[in-house]
Amino acid sequence: MRRITPLLAIWFSFLLACSRSTNTGAPATIGEGRRISSTDVVKVSTEQATVPRGGSADALVHLKIDNGFHVNANPPTYSFLIATEIELKPEGGVSVSFITYPDPQVKKFPFAEKPLAVYEGESLIKVKFRAEQSASPGRKNLPGKLRVQACDDQVCYAPGTVDVAIPLEVK
Repeated sequence: MRRITPLLAIWFSFLLACSRSTNTGAPATIGEGRRISSTDVVKVSTEQATVPRGGSADALVHLKIDNGFHVNANPPTYSFLIATEIELKPEGGVSVSFITYPDPQVKKFPFAEKPLAVYEGESLIKVKFRAEQSASPGRKNLPGKLRVQACDDQVCYAPGTVDVAIPLEVK
């Protein structure tokens, strides 16, 4: 008979907790009886940034995670967990040079052997933009997507993506 190693046992317990069905006779719901999805419990807003041609600037992406839920940090505690991640597309000579994710909260959950790095409540992602010298001046919206997977203390919900647009002014 094969023995399960401790690391494999941890992996299976996370897999079970993060893939467990929320259907326990009735689907998990929020609000007016809607099923819970990761994008329902994570709200995203952005702030306008001004970037000089040939220079760089920072923009902030605000995450507001509903009470009772969390999302995995970036980077996550384990490589098989789904990290919160933003991807933005270059537009009109403006591109992303660096993304800074917030410092995580480290919390212990009943389904995990060791504490996990998560975001709860409100968190800020900082995006550093660079505008080429040839970038055309004016207002732009840099489109992108934020990938999240919301969890509560018992189960993780299907990951989802939230459309994001960061308003920029190139001067």
